[in-house]
Order: sequence, then structure tokens, then C-alpha cells
Amino acid sequence: MPTPALRSVHIHPVKAMRALARAEAEVQPWGLADDRRWTVVDASNEVVTQRRHPRMALATAEPLPGGGISLSAPGHPTLEVGVPTPPPVTPTVTVEIFGKFVEAVPAGPEAAAWLSAYLESDVRLVHMDAPEHRRPVDPDYALPGETVSFADGYPLLVTTTASLDALNSLIAQGDHADEGPLPMNRFRPNLVIEGTAPWAEDGWKRLAVGEVTFRVARPCGRCVVTTTNQLTAERGKEPLRTLARHRTSEGKVNFGQNLVPEHTGTVRVGDAVKILD
Repeated sequence: MPTPALRSVHIHPVKAMRALARAEAEVQPWGLADDRRWTVVDASNEVVTQRRHPRMALATAEPLPGGGISLSAPGHPTLEVGVPTPPPVTPTVTVEIFGKFVEAVPAGPEAAAWLSAYLESDVRLVHMDAPEHRRPVDPDYALPGETVSFADGYPLLVTTTASLDALNSLIAQGDHADEGPLPMNRFRPNLVIEGTAPWAEDGWKRLAVGEVTFRVARPCGRCVVTTTNQLTAERGKEPLRTLARHRTSEGKVNFGQNLVPEHTGTVRVGDAVKILD
């Protein structure tokens, strides 16, 4: 078997929008640089994702120097959004994300108007940057002081090409074989590793990717977003149907592993991957 290596690196500047591939990325304590530092919220300041608006998959946010982003989507003009002025000039709002609450800074009305027009819903864009506004990782799976941005629950998500191949083989044997094979973007990972055995990540506790080491927190429970074609925003039955038959534990269907960095550094496509524990 070949030596495991980092196949690809991905960031999502605005939560739930299109993933961007990178040759390398800085690993910060709360996730990759430029990954999910922005999110969309509704009129009640609850986070909005592809769960509610699949068309978010077709919108792109490109990072700009200084932390801003450039928004684009089919049929809509490009809009550049700068990092909003931090408190006390711009007051924070309390954002709800999966039943947890965190402070964030609203972007200007232009961004709200752009997103509301695109999603045909009353929404606005908010930004998280200040250390005191970061969310704690689930204490049942975290060490004291570990934090995360607007990712679902953990700083990074890792998947493997071998496990995707195995999953696609199972899908090909099922009732919705016409939906496969599925691409990796259905699972919206940060790091994709090649050169492992299928499902090897189930037994990982710590790993090194190049110069950075990570602790494996827990398997990643999957949701309806994985059934959303990231190029068309159309939904199907897979992979949830097959995962429910073959990859269920603790009441969740799983694919990939959630990671917490043990220190900062840079990961690069092609980096060697070592399983430490």
C-alpha cells in the first residue's frame, strides 16, 4: 500500500457556500485560515446552511486581502465585502448555531441585500474573528480552551479517498445506484487523504499531516447536505441511504473524522501523513 499523503485541501470562506481548493493552508487553533469565518443568518439570527437553502452550494466566496470576501453567484453581480468594523463601533449580534450561541459582527446592508436577493429570503452576513467570540468545541470531546469558528462543531474535517471508493461500491449495489459514484465534495472536507485502507480512519486517534499534528475528536455525523449535488443544488437519496445501512453508530450515520489541531503550522498538498496513535 502506498504511503498516506494529503491529496487535497479545501476551505469554505462562507459557511455552506462552494468549497475552494488550495495548494496549502495555514492551520490555526480554530481551523484552517479563511475557513468558515463568515456565515449567513436569518431574521432571527439563526445560521442558514444548505440544509435550508441548497442553492448556497452555487454561490462562491473568494477571500480578499485583509479578511474580506468577494461574493458571486449565477445571475447576480459580484460584490466585495470588507471585514466589518469590530466592536464597539459595530455592535455584535448573538447568533444561534445548532442550539449554541456565539457573538458575531454583521456585515453592511449591501451584503444583506445581495444574499437576500439570491436566496429569496430575509438573511444577512455576519463575521467571526475576535478570540473572545469563538465557540468552544463540544466539551464531551474537547480539551479545555479548544475553539471552533462557524464549522458545524470541530475545527477541521478529514476524509479519505479509499473510504469514498468503498462507499461508492456500496452505493452501486443499492437501490439508487444511478446516483453514484459520488464526488468527495458532497462531504465538504478540509483535508482529503489518499493511500489508506478503506475506513482506516475509524481507528485513528492522532495523526500528523506534514508539520502539523491533530487529535481525532470523533466521527462526523452526516446530514441532508451530503445528498445535495454541489454543482446543481439538486438533491437525491444518496449517500445517506447507504450510510444508514452500513455506517451507523450512536444514532448517527458517519463519514470522515473531526479533527482538532494540537498546534499551528501549514499543511500542503502532497504532505506525508503519519498515523501516530
